[in-house]
Amino acid sequence: MTWSGYGSYLVIVVLIVLAPGPDTMVMLKNALSGGARGGLLATAGILAGNAVQGTAAALGLGVVIARSQPVFLTLKWLGAAYLLFLGFQALRGAWRGNYDTVADTQRKRTSGFRRWREGFLSNITNPKVLVLYLSVLPQFLDPVRTTTWDALLLAYTVAVLGTIWLLVLLFFVHRVRAWLSRRKVRRALDGVTGTALVGFGAALALESS
Repeated sequence: MTWSGYGSYLVIVVLIVLAPGPDTMVMLKNALSGGARGGLLATAGILAGNAVQGTAAALGLGVVIARSQPVFLTLKWLGAAYLLFLGFQALRGAWRGNYDTVADTQRKRTSGFRRWREGFLSNITNPKVLVLYLSVLPQFLDPVRTTTWDALLLAYTVAVLGTIWLLVLLFFVHRVRAWLSRRKVRRALDGVTGTALVGFGAALALESS
């Protein structure tokens, strides 16, 4: 792979990464409820999910999964159900709005693994991520010259750039945490986040039918 080809690939990946998606909403949900630590753990889970899907795509396993209709549909339904579950959780928090009384309790009850798991599951059960790898990667791979390492480099580039973008968003959220802690602001953000997650889940479910 040439540097010019890799540069073109980076431009496309950056544009894709900047587009809001379920990963962004899951990170924000955990950052709002668990602070910087919650956002970091969710981001780590998303990175792990991205790495797994990228590796599968680079090694050719992604093609097998995408062509297996039962497996692919199962992933779609699981992903849709999980996004709907997370969305309704956020909407329930916005509806109740009792952040002052439950904030400390929620942080204690919500384990670090649970936040990591939310990030991982939201990514790994989203077949659109796998489809992204399978549709974009081949455009920059030469069947004659490209090695497995080249494919892995392209796949992990998506994971790394996605993580960097989430960390930038997390840094911004942390900087304005005092403003975000206001009850009206939290309710509005939880409402927007929950609605977005439900929307993503519903869209995925409709594509599954």
